[in-house]
Amino acid sequence: MHGKKIVLYVTGSVASYKAISLLRRLQAAGATVRVVLTPFAERFVTKELFQAVAPAAVYDDDDYFRATSGIEHVELAQWADLAVVVPASADFIAKAAHGIADNFALTTWLATTGLKLMVPAMNDVMWQNAATQANVATLKNQQVDMVGPVTGMLAEGYAAPGRMSDQKAIMTVIAAKLVETKQLTDWKKLNLVVTAGATREPLDPIRFISNRSSGKMGFAVAAAARERGAQVTLIAANTQLAAPAGVKVVPVTTTEQLATAVQQHFATANLLVMAAAVSDFKPLQPATKKIKRRQHDQLAVTLVHTPDILEQVARKKRPDQLVCGFAAETDDVIAAGRRELQQKHLDLIAINDVSNPEIGFDSDKNQVTILTAAGLEVTTPIESKLQVAQKLLEVAVKLFDD
Repeated sequence: MHGKKIVLYVTGSVASYKAISLLRRLQAAGATVRVVLTPFAERFVTKELFQAVAPAAVYDDDDYFRATSGIEHVELAQWADLAVVVPASADFIAKAAHGIADNFALTTWLATTGLKLMVPAMNDVMWQNAATQANVATLKNQQVDMVGPVTGMLAEGYAAPGRMSDQKAIMTVIAAKLVETKQLTDWKKLNLVVTAGATREPLDPIRFISNRSSGKMGFAVAAAARERGAQVTLIAANTQLAAPAGVKVVPVTTTEQLATAVQQHFATANLLVMAAAVSDFKPLQPATKKIKRRQHDQLAVTLVHTPDILEQVARKKRPDQLVCGFAAETDDVIAAGRRELQQKHLDLIAINDVSNPEIGFDSDKNQVTILTAAGLEVTTPIESKLQVAQKLLEVAVKLFDD
């Protein structure tokens, strides 16, 4: 976050005080932060409090009339790399969704054309109200990302959805959002190869060795890249998913077939996203006929390694090519991902903890930690696989710009 410029909006909520510690975290991470308080926020916290604990420029409605030159709210809006509302009240969400600008904060928000993020916090009934959900949907359509709320203890004394997300989660998403700034790459000039699904290694003509990958993550990456205008080839191993519109699909079955397809199509591509779950072993000698149970009290099968497609491709890539790996882990997740990143000479890797039932195999949601060879680490929240794919591509394309 070093050198990034953030406008931190604080609205009226019992969670308003939490913005003070978030301000400290942002400044400690190297960001330059300016704070904007709504009139209702000042019933919970004050300008002086923010300035005392973490010196920063702090604005409120009085600043409509204090500007000595220029138009203060427009200048502030144009200054920011990221606008983040912590906490975001139901009132602020409703007004922002419909372009209402009746105070300094909302006017500045409306004039902001850069990245935007909200961290809602409110009573569960207010959060679940159809009007609030419609307003949130409107903001998402305006490219405003939401962090939370989460289920937890509310001011009313019971646990329910509506509690503000914790500071670590907020910082993680802010870091991911800031990766989006200053991207120069023209997506229409990018050619991607994405792999998805699970390879199968035959034991006999009927049985095979495989894994539980559904292919949903790889299909989400292909769809997200195509939506941005990239040319996408999706190499799909044994999936039943519908192909994303505009994406070329190459079906394969075995690891050997996948390796051949990757080598062929990556030769003319810029980025490989290896989301397929490849079988690490295969039978040395598959049976040519069905293995009969009654003929064997025990069955010993000799397994041998399959080719490490990812490492082979990464070692031979051109300077204008990037290779992204995926790793599904169950323990010591980050350390395992770092080892794979280094040992296989990858540019970046996405690691997910499949022991988490919310993001396990065949789930429509995911959470990954993205590591790059340059040292960047970004952890996404638990969200749809398409949203995770979008964040992964944002990190990847930034590597082209760097």
